[in-house]
Amino acid sequence: MQKFHVKKGDSVLVITGVHKGKKAKIAAILPKKERVVLDGISSGKMRTVKRTQENQGGLVERAVSTHISNVKKIDAPAEKKEVAPKSKKKSTDGDKK
Repeated sequence: MQKFHVKKGDSVLVITGVHKGKKAKIAAILPKKERVVLDGISSGKMRTVKRTQENQGGLVERAVSTHISNVKKIDAPAEKKEVAPKSKKKSTDGDKK
């Protein structure tokens, strides 16, 4: 099984495509197709055929998938850690080459 940079329930930012710049949560991951289903953003209309008396058919709105490379994980705001500045190495020779 492949390992992806996002998982179900993560908050992501769409980085390419029609919905570029929008934020969403991952509803499902489709590992065989390398795609993710986003909650509330990706929706498309699909025509269905009448099969039974209850199912009249027509246009149905459903979630569509986006390729996993088109989303970027958004981390929760974390506290900034203070990092000590890097010290420069001093040469003991005194010669500059």
